[in-house]
This record gives sequence, structure tokens and C-alpha cells, in this order.
Amino acid sequence: MAAPEGQKLEQLRAGAQAEVRDVRARLARLDQGAIDVILTGARSHYAWQDKPVSEDLLHQLYEITASGPTSMNTCPARFIFVTSTEGKERLAKSLKAKNIDKMMAAPVTAIIAHDLDFWTELPFLFPHEDRRPHFEGKPEHSETTAFRNGTLQGAYFMIAARALGLDVGAMSGFSNEIVDQEFFAGTSLRSNFLCNLGYADETALFQKLPRFPFGKTCSFV
Repeated sequence: MAAPEGQKLEQLRAGAQAEVRDVRARLARLDQGAIDVILTGARSHYAWQDKPVSEDLLHQLYEITASGPTSMNTCPARFIFVTSTEGKERLAKSLKAKNIDKMMAAPVTAIIAHDLDFWTELPFLFPHEDRRPHFEGKPEHSETTAFRNGTLQGAYFMIAARALGLDVGAMSGFSNEIVDQEFFAGTSLRSNFLCNLGYADETALFQKLPRFPFGKTCSFV
């Protein structure tokens, strides 16, 4: 994909700047209710209502997630939506016993993965200049970049899901090796974490666990 140049580039830049100014003019910040929905009042869930999540909603979820920033627009995350009984049974092989029922009951379980060969798509994703030499022949650098930015995209995914009215329950009690063998054998994809999606049964919740105050984790230099 050829990078835009000259007048075309200036038009694109001006349009992008106008879009940002328009968004800020329409909504300078979220109100507290919206912040509660996506973070401060939200919870990780372990039990689920028997209510399906539409494919259209998953498409919307991806489109929002994809807008989140990544280094050089690398976009290394890949999302595998496990919804079928067969897929759930395959995924269950990787889970610790206490997590199997949580996963099986969720309408959707997303495997949040990343592509180690993400850099081959950079001519499309970052057309300004060819950044492939930054990664070609450098597997450790590629893996670090893919993991870091794929994890960022996983966080965007959870926030976007909440913004769309879904509940989420991320899980790390599983074997990445088994998931990779079962779903990604012979590919450049690697699993990061799992995330159950659906409409929660709040009766399974316990009290919210404490968080550190600002002074414990933040400082100025």
C-alpha cells in the first residue's frame, strides 16, 4: 500500500485533525456513570446468564478494540471466539479444573492471542515507511513487541465489551502450551489470556477486593 504524499497527505492530515477536534468538542470527557460502567463500577465475572451474544455485537466489539493505539500501528492481537460445544471441549483441555465450568457456561470465550509475524503486515498498517527491517530476523524483538501490544489490545477489548453492555471475566488459569497446540499448531499465533464474555449472573459475586491508593503506586520525578 503506497503512502499518501503531497496534497493528498495534507488533506488526510487536515481531516484527521478536524475529526479529533470534533470529538473533543462533542464530549470533553466521560461522565462518572460511563466511567463506572467501563472500570470503577465494573467487576470480573464468574457466572453467566443463559443469554446469547450476537455475532453482530462481536463485530462491533472488534471494531472498537481495533481503534486502540499500538506501537507503529502493529495491531498484533488476534481474537478467536470460542462459541461451539466442540470448541469449548477443545479449550477445556487447557484449563485448570476450577475454571472449566466458568468457561463452559459463558456464551463466548475469547482466546486473546498475538501473531509473531505481525510485522509482515506493516506495509498495510504503517505505510509511511517500510518498518519491516526493524523486526525481520529479530525473533526476540518481534515476540516482545507482539506480546506487549497484544496485551494492550486485550485490555482495550475488555473495556470495549463493557462499553457495549457485555460483562467480562478474564482468565489465566490455563496452559498456554496446550491452547497453542490445540488451536495454533503450525501457525505464528500464540495465546496470551482467555476472556469469557456474556451477560453476568451477579449472584456469584463477592465483595470487591481492595486497590492500592495513589501514594502507594504513583510518584513524581
